Amino acid sequence: MSEATAQPLTMAKAINAGLRRALENDTKTVLMGEDIGRLGGVFRVTDGLQKDFGERRVIDTPLAESSIVGAAIGMAMRGYRPVVEIQFDGFVYVAFDQIVSQLAKMHARSAGQVKVPITIRLPYGGGIGAVEHHSESPEAYFAHTAGLRVVTPSNPVDAFHLVQQAITSDDPVVFLEPKRRYWDKAEVDEGAAPALPMQSARVVRTGGDATLVSYGPMVRTCLEAAAAAEADGTSIEVVDLRSLAPLDVDTVAASVQRTGRCVVAHEASTFLGIAAEVAAAVTELCFFDLEAPVLRVGGFHAPYPPSRLENHYLPDLDRVLDAVDRTLAY
Repeated sequence: MSEATAQPLTMAKAINAGLRRALENDTKTVLMGEDIGRLGGVFRVTDGLQKDFGERRVIDTPLAESSIVGAAIGMAMRGYRPVVEIQFDGFVYVAFDQIVSQLAKMHARSAGQVKVPITIRLPYGGGIGAVEHHSESPEAYFAHTAGLRVVTPSNPVDAFHLVQQAITSDDPVVFLEPKRRYWDKAEVDEGAAPALPMQSARVVRTGGDATLVSYGPMVRTCLEAAAAAEADGTSIEVVDLRSLAPLDVDTVAASVQRTGRCVVAHEASTFLGIAAEVAAAVTELCFFDLEAPVLRVGGFHAPYPPSRLENHYLPDLDRVLDAVDRTLAY
């Protein structure tokens, strides 16, 4: 890491730095969203960008998510690289038809002749004490949709690089930002090249007794669980998926083949969630290596609760460790 360019950044500031770099590198890159300009977004992720790049590059839009995405599709077809911010996860459903019926299908519909390089920034997940429609985890909807790439950083370094990789991709990308990690800090070297391609998973902690797979906001929780397990003599390997579509099943399988056990954790409901797909892939690829069934940890299959109850809804360190104990008991 270069001492001249490394500095501690929160995830929010790292995304801001990544967006700034993308705006500098390509004049066809434009940012669009509700209150992203003068206000800098509700989480201040785009703070200062309109001042530096102007209202034609950082555009304050009406409160109309379907229209925002529809306009971005038209701009992308004309050669621009729009970066759309959906203010909160639960607001994306208004634009769901545009994303799934139009954006995801345009390239295939045109037999590969039309590219729609749009990045949809979507703050997601709970843990901030917010009201209804502000703490949801809709990632499975988009990962299920052919034609979309879906990625999510778990730390500021990945956030800085992944947002730039998403913007330069010729495919539409849903960029999921774990909002309760916006204030996590790490040393970010803005002069370094990304360590991995956008679609690759990363082993963030090595271990030998079990593999713990996660992404986005739950990676930190899983690392804390692995540290707690180590104190009891259990060695846990933690894999950060980073990309949900496509899934890097090879990295996950290689880990499980070493450890023989797998637990998958995320905030969303486990019913038809990302963990179900990971569990199926691991079972297919690692059947004869598994010493126990693949276990899942997630939110309950119920609407997201009022904020005073979210600590009971969200998977925590104890629920992750309970699953680790259960898989080791086989």
